[in-house]
Amino acid sequence: MKVVHVCANPKPIEESASKQLAAAFFETLTEKNPEVEIDNIDLYNEPPPFLSAQALRALYYPSVDPGYQPTEEERRACEYAVQQASRIRDGDVLVFTTPMWNFSLPGIVKAWIDQVFSPGILFQFEGITVKPLHSIGRAFLLAASGGVYKEDDPRDALTRQLRALLEFVGIPELSVAWADGQNPAIYGDSDQRRELALEAARELAEELAETLAART
Repeated sequence: MKVVHVCANPKPIEESASKQLAAAFFETLTEKNPEVEIDNIDLYNEPPPFLSAQALRALYYPSVDPGYQPTEEERRACEYAVQQASRIRDGDVLVFTTPMWNFSLPGIVKAWIDQVFSPGILFQFEGITVKPLHSIGRAFLLAASGGVYKEDDPRDALTRQLRALLEFVGIPELSVAWADGQNPAIYGDSDQRRELALEAARELAEELAETLAART
């Protein structure tokens, strides 16, 4: 079983609550299931380019016009998208580690999504329906935020955007461990909130490990 881990935090782990959640999650998962394979995609080490007009043509035009043949320049423009999508297609589980910035995903995640979640490489259109071109069955979000957000908070564009995106490409389940209230200048219980989120991350990893064990 392969887990594809997309990390989008530029800070070192000692300064990053989301990375600490990821460390707890993967430590527990590999302890319970030593055979699991992890493919780490650190977006700050493998930064995505913004989609160009050439990449858009290569990725999207064939879904509208099956006879469209991308030029060599257009094919080169979407090399990052194709390479990254192949790693997702090789995976069984997708994990995002990210902070919430300005109520949503960091821009680097959105740039990666725009590259990878494209027709022809991660899904294809069949009329008005979408056919997945991957075998990801489940996704996890390990997140942190300075503020505190209630469930279904209208300010939370992070989980709503990810859920909508994943459902669109045939990944219906997103489980979340969230260290909120991580601004100690505002929340005096930020350490306790992080500990609760760390425990939630461990529990999610244990649940995943048990699910995988039941399949074998």
